[in-house]
Order: sequence, then C-alpha cells, then structure tokens
Amino acid sequence: MTGQPTPARMRHALGHFATGVTVVTGFAADGAPVGFACQSFASVSLHPPLVLFCADHRGRSWPRMREQGRFTVNVLRHDQRELIARFGSSDGARFEGLEWVRSEHGGPSLPGVLMRVHCSVEQVHVAGDHDVVVGRVLDLEDGESGRPMLFYRGRLTVTERRTPTGLDDSEAGAEAMDDYWG
Repeated sequence: MTGQPTPARMRHALGHFATGVTVVTGFAADGAPVGFACQSFASVSLHPPLVLFCADHRGRSWPRMREQGRFTVNVLRHDQRELIARFGSSDGARFEGLEWVRSEHGGPSLPGVLMRVHCSVEQVHVAGDHDVVVGRVLDLEDGESGRPMLFYRGRLTVTERRTPTGLDDSEAGAEAMDDYWG
C-alpha cells in the first residue's frame, strides 16, 4: 500500500517496527520528580557514549526536566505495565506512592527495571512536534533480570522464553535460550 505520509499512515507503517519501552525521569527546577513513558530511545555513539530519546516538546514532563540538564532512562521489564499506566497517563500523580531512589547522576531511579542510563543533556534538536534529545552517558546501572517490555503495532508486547526442544530451562543453559515473539 502506498500513499502520502499522513499522521495515521505514519503511525500504522512505523508501528511495524518494535521498540523497547522506557520511562525517562528527571527533576524540575523546584526539585520535584518528573517523568514520562517513552519508546523512542536509542544508542547513538560509543565514543563518546551518547544516547537519544524523542519527547513531545509540548508535554508536561520533558520541558520541566530540560532546565536541569540531567535525566535517567529506566528500561522496563515485560511485567511492569503498572509503570506504563502511571507514566503514560496524563494524571499528575506519577510518583505518588512509588518507591524510587534519587540518582547521583540523572533523575529518579525507578524500582525493578532492567537497567538505567544516567545522562546529561548534550544537544536538543527540534524536529516537528518533538525534540530529539542527545544525552551524554554518565553512568550505566544494571537492574533486575528479565525480559523487556516492547511496543509493537500500537500495543505493549512481551517476549516469551523459549528453550531448545526437549530441554527445560535448567538443562538448556542461558546461552541456548532465545527470546522470540510469542
């Protein structure tokens, strides 16, 4: 199917590309924690260590954390839908009742995530209705083990653990296991 790249066609076509799901966190000028769900996150460079994310520059959280120049990307596990519900909504109570830790390098570190990337803002490029934010990686932090949460065709999707035929997890070993689309 071909046609002009309308917003609806863009959403449909680009929805065929699976992405990981993150929550980008930081602090506002008044010290309040802020954050938002984000599936537009990628590695940019190893030397120097750079990553990027895209954020709606009209949103509530990104403009508030931009002023501080630091952020943390919290990479979500497949079973953290509660965090997506919390940070993907327009409700302002994203941190209420949530146990989080203040990172020395970036923003709030959320509990139970796969990993965290703590960054300083290196560059911001306006691109249509979003900002492309390039961050210099200050610290990398391993979190819990598990499978990633993914966003595919407009829905949250999870990977399923698969082992070679006839072996259970204990017999197969970590190297032999393969994550795949379930």
